[in-house]
Amino acid sequence: MFFMVNNSPFAGKEGKFVTTRNIRERLDRELETNVAMRLEETEDKDRFKVLGRGELHLSVLIETMRREGFEIQVSRPEVILKTNEQGQKLEPYEYLVMDVPDQFTGAIIAELNRRKGELQLMDAHPSGMTRVEFVIPTRGIIGFRGFFISETRGEGVMSSRFLRFDVYKGDIPGRKNGALISMDSGESTAYALWKIQERGELVIGPNTSVYPGMIIGIHSRDNDLEVNPVKEKKLSNVRSSGADEAIRLVPPRKFSLEQNIEFLDDDELLEVTPTSLRLRKKFLDANMRERNK
Repeated sequence: MFFMVNNSPFAGKEGKFVTTRNIRERLDRELETNVAMRLEETEDKDRFKVLGRGELHLSVLIETMRREGFEIQVSRPEVILKTNEQGQKLEPYEYLVMDVPDQFTGAIIAELNRRKGELQLMDAHPSGMTRVEFVIPTRGIIGFRGFFISETRGEGVMSSRFLRFDVYKGDIPGRKNGALISMDSGESTAYALWKIQERGELVIGPNTSVYPGMIIGIHSRDNDLEVNPVKEKKLSNVRSSGADEAIRLVPPRKFSLEQNIEFLDDDELLEVTPTSLRLRKKFLDANMRERNK
């Protein structure tokens, strides 16, 4: 995972430690006690490659830094690949064990097959739970936990352990849904969000500060969509038939730190500050995003 200096339009507004030197010193201190972590330099002096033992390990570090007053940006987690003597690319595989309510078993198996998993065991129990075991690339588990919890309504149990390094399985399909991206800066309005919520699920509420390139929701389709969350209702002295319509907003979906990290796609970053978690595109400008697809 890459840790970066925050370069969003809101940089420096909420954090106490925001510079490259602050972040580097903190990561060096972490290396003294966190024996499972490694730090690598990159060509960009404002960017550090942090290697750990999984999403949870890195999430604990991010949350600790956040509480200490640091302001950073992090990328989507990536697995560590190897090359064997024959020049083949190898990746880590895990043995995944789940207990799933019978009615959700089909959806879970279909999703793991999509993520290049191989079914090893399926055993139905009279209690209404099914034991399902898979061998799956570690890449396939990234982002799966949130899907598993929501799909099983919180009733499923899953655990995994490292199995071996084996041949790279090729591309694994990413997130099914695109993002709703802000095209303007300012404070979100209830009127604008009322119109936008028809396009997908919101992750912010009204009166939230936004900037161009910031992700404000999950699109109902597989492509990204630019929207204007700061648009205000035009007022006039002419009364319309719909003037008294109440604006009813669906409560926004609130992501935890781990859920934000799981949601990230390759072209997205998570802005972490002591008071906020914001999803954003790597390239805030729409034209730059189009050129770098």
